Amino acid sequence: MAEDAAAPHVLLICYPGQGHINPMLRLAKRLATKGLLVTCSSSSIVRDKLAAASGVSAGGAGVPVGRGRLRFDFLDDPFEGTELDLHDFLHHLETAGPPALAALLRRQAEAGRPVACVVGNPFLPWATDVAADAGVPAAVLWVQSCAVFSIYYHFAHGLVKFPREGDDARLAIPGLPALSTADVPSFLHASHPYKVLGDTVQGQLRNMARASWVLVNSFAELERDVLAALPGVTPRPPRLIPVGPLVELVGPGQDGGGEAVRGDLIKAAEECVAWLDAQAPRSVVYASVGSIVMLPAEAVAEMAHGLAAAGRPFLWVVRPDTRPLLPEGFILGGRGMVVPWSPQDRVLAHPAVACFLTHCGWNSTLETVAAGVPVVAFPQWGDQCTDAKFLVDELQMGVHLRAPLRREGVREAVDAVVAGPEADAMRDNARAWSAAARAAVMPGGSSDLHVQAFVDEVSRRARGGQAEAPAA
Repeated sequence: MAEDAAAPHVLLICYPGQGHINPMLRLAKRLATKGLLVTCSSSSIVRDKLAAASGVSAGGAGVPVGRGRLRFDFLDDPFEGTELDLHDFLHHLETAGPPALAALLRRQAEAGRPVACVVGNPFLPWATDVAADAGVPAAVLWVQSCAVFSIYYHFAHGLVKFPREGDDARLAIPGLPALSTADVPSFLHASHPYKVLGDTVQGQLRNMARASWVLVNSFAELERDVLAALPGVTPRPPRLIPVGPLVELVGPGQDGGGEAVRGDLIKAAEECVAWLDAQAPRSVVYASVGSIVMLPAEAVAEMAHGLAAAGRPFLWVVRPDTRPLLPEGFILGGRGMVVPWSPQDRVLAHPAVACFLTHCGWNSTLETVAAGVPVVAFPQWGDQCTDAKFLVDELQMGVHLRAPLRREGVREAVDAVVAGPEADAMRDNARAWSAAARAAVMPGGSSDLHVQAFVDEVSRRARGGQAEAPAA
């Protein structure tokens, strides 16, 4: 324990959603691998589920990961409502979160493990303020793409004129391709029912100057143009430090430890991997719309019939809250498997998977890029719209599935990406991006060097050394 006490202590805190927990936990493991004591935190509403998924009890000493240690400790923020009421829950986090985080920082110091750095989250903009008030250096982990960061930044600072929703005009932002209104994050549209999320992210942009580092779940080779363009923007944005892809890479030598420490809020159906083992190479359509998107009953029915009509084996993630919407009498017929949740990293790495029908959330986007699996892009809202644009038009590793969802459209999109005239080129592009993603996080890769530079700088500050800028 003496060695753990001497290690610099970094506390990561995130919004209690699956799409935020995954990158936080994966960054935590990489930091611990390099010798830090790392605490993962979030709202108490996910304490029990994360303890069950990770096998690590809250408040304890944690588990060894690489040369460091990983533990969990949560905010004391009892919530009487339901997290599904987004406005109420965000208000709860905004009011109860700051004093709870301040108390958590004090508890760490009293336990003999003072926090040397707080790594916050774009949906918790107050975390950097709490850290500053406590005299603790802060970082932000941006959990979307650099491209989406640039779009939000230009919007928040009024640097470009954003076309009105539905206009045919294109948006021109340095380092990005021309974007239609359908390609920008839908949170920026006045009509979006969850516009409050866009407002929350912009709140983080406005106080990001209080953070010493802005770490990004991306890698330099993937978003080279936008990373090169951002320093020329006025007012100058913070320097983005790519540390991704923050995904669970499957394969020998691809993980620094902590493989058993997972953060699935829904128990993954591990048996689906054995089912994949029985399928032919590059034969299975994997379909998932993530942890939040709720398709209407009509769309679920069209998806079901479209997957069945594609004539290929399919593995379909249908969350428990969506399963009642499956069409009455829908029969898998031995060709398909429906699961409530999947170990997506292992599924995408499986040789039986031919394509991924995805909502294009950023975590899923990076996971399919890292695995080298072509996509059928079916975005719903938020940054998914921008991610789909890049996957299909820029990375050229998939096709669009346009709304409104129709079974014929599902079948045609699957056929195009698996066996169409451009299928081989899409697969080759996907493999090339996979190689680049894996190289970035291997020892000496671009993101690995950024993580090491962050660890070195936090360690210097914790020991009272002269602060230096992280290596480029």
